[in-house]
Amino acid sequence: MGVVGDDSGTHVAGRSAKARQLPILAVTGLAREARLIAGSGFATIGAGGNSVRLKDMLDARVSPGCSAVVSIGIAGGLDPILVPGDIVIATGIVAEHEYHPIREDIVAFLAGGFSGTRNKLMLADIAGVNIPALTPAAKSALRRKTGAAAVDMESHVAAAFATKHRLPFAVVRAICDPAHRALPAFVLRALQPSGHVDIMAIVASAITRSATISDLFQLSRDSAKAFEACAIGAWRLTSRFPHSASSWTKFRKLTNATV
Repeated sequence: MGVVGDDSGTHVAGRSAKARQLPILAVTGLAREARLIAGSGFATIGAGGNSVRLKDMLDARVSPGCSAVVSIGIAGGLDPILVPGDIVIATGIVAEHEYHPIREDIVAFLAGGFSGTRNKLMLADIAGVNIPALTPAAKSALRRKTGAAAVDMESHVAAAFATKHRLPFAVVRAICDPAHRALPAFVLRALQPSGHVDIMAIVASAITRSATISDLFQLSRDSAKAFEACAIGAWRLTSRFPHSASSWTKFRKLTNATV
C-alpha cells in the first residue's frame, strides 16, 4: 500500500477511530468485479474501464470517504509466464509519468491471505494505462518499457487518489488475457459506463465479423478463469482487511499509516 508516516498522540488516535467507521474503497472497472467485493466493509466505484471517467469520479469526492483504497479486478498479462486465473498482488504501480511504490510489509500482509489457493500468486509491479494494450505486440512493448507483470486501466488512478489523500493502498488483480493473446477490440465497445457488458454489442461483433466465434469462446474461457480468481481474491480480501477496533490497531501498527 502506498502509505505515509504516522503521527503520535490523541489527535491520530481520534482520526484512527473515525477511519474505522469508514469503508475501504474498492476501485473496479466492471460491474461484475464490484459485485464480488461490495459489502463486508467495502464500498465500490467503477467507470466501465474508462480511466479518465474514473479520475473525474474520484476527483468529485469532496472528501475521500474511505479508510483505505484497493484496486481489484481482472488484468491483462505482460509477463509471459502468467496464465488466465493467476493472481498478481502489486508491489508498485507504474504510470506514464510516475511510480507508486507499495510497501513490502503490506504486500506480504496481503499475500499471506492467499496461502493455500490453487491459483498461482505473483508479487510484481502492475502498469496502469489510459489506452488498453490489446495486442501481443503492444503488451510486449509495455513489458519492456515498464517491467510490469500485468496491466489494467484503474490502478494508476486509484493509486494517485490514495496518495493525494494519504490513504493506505493495495492492488489485487487476476489475469484474464495472457501476454501472447490479443484482446478483441469489441470488448471496449461492449463496456458501458456503469461497468456492465452490452450483450448486443458482442452479438453485433460476431454478425459483422469484427470478432470470430473462436475469439468469443476464447475470451469466455479466459474471463471465466479470471473471474473465478477474482472471487477468490475478493473473499480473501474481505477476510484479510481489518474492520474491528483491535484488528485495525494491529493493521495501523503494520502500515504506520495516517488515515
